Amino acid sequence: MNTSLYFLVVVIWGTTWIAIKMQLGSVAIPLSIAYRFGLAALVLFGLLAATGRLKRPPAGAGKLLLAQGVTLFCVNFLCFYYASQWIASGLVAVVFSSAPLWNALNGRLFLGRKITPQVMGGAALGMSGILALFWPEMRHHTASAHTWLGLGLALLGTLSFSAGNLLSSALQARGLTPLSTNAWAMLVGTAILLAGVAVSGTPLSMDWRPTYLGALLYLAIPGSVVGFTAYLMLVGRIGPDRAAYSTVLFPVVSLNISAWLEGYHWTAVGLGGLLLVIAGNVLVFCQPRLAPALPVPVRAEGSGG
Repeated sequence: MNTSLYFLVVVIWGTTWIAIKMQLGSVAIPLSIAYRFGLAALVLFGLLAATGRLKRPPAGAGKLLLAQGVTLFCVNFLCFYYASQWIASGLVAVVFSSAPLWNALNGRLFLGRKITPQVMGGAALGMSGILALFWPEMRHHTASAHTWLGLGLALLGTLSFSAGNLLSSALQARGLTPLSTNAWAMLVGTAILLAGVAVSGTPLSMDWRPTYLGALLYLAIPGSVVGFTAYLMLVGRIGPDRAAYSTVLFPVVSLNISAWLEGYHWTAVGLGGLLLVIAGNVLVFCQPRLAPALPVPVRAEGSGG
């Protein structure tokens, strides 16, 4: 089950960059993100209602859901979209591939989880591999104020992603499922984004071209409904640090698609980077499981009260 979820996340999130590129341009970035998560939230609420699992969050979960909506479905995406305007996508990928390290460190600081050498070593190998893969793109990138701004935004986005992972872990420890928490958190993220659009005076607009609408549907349903649900299930099953290693594999999938669609050519350095990523992946997932990723919840979602 864990292998299937991991494969699903890597394949889906490794291909969403195509749809994101199709969305950029005519519609403001915050509005495009709001459309994505607003549609995804509607789909999730519809699924919950159809299966009789639509319930209000239990007392005490509201603040965590609010925080997850802010970090995972608002700040995270705003930072990466805007960072990509100032720095090379390869540099963004390298910063984002540090997510397993941040998840391990934050899990230690806030949840008291043990930091395993395998995860840290695997993440270091993975980051080295991503650096090698994108080195040709980055070596001609000149340093400037915009470069530092882009790097800062990419790091902030990664930290926000990590915080959202830990918040989901805490919610699952209370017996809440990612399907339910994602619905509420995506609704929160959408509301905040739309409020920001209104306050900034950004005009409401929609691109009715089939390419934009198709990209929106792909990002909302496979990319968000399926991708985030599968990913956060992994967070609950194998822990935030190991689940986040999938962020190292997304660029590998993207480059393979780019080789097919955009003429990307593999080099010796790139192939060496790919081998480092694979080695890190093996190191992370061959470690023994000493304890469950989450404590056993006291009661299931919706039970009692």
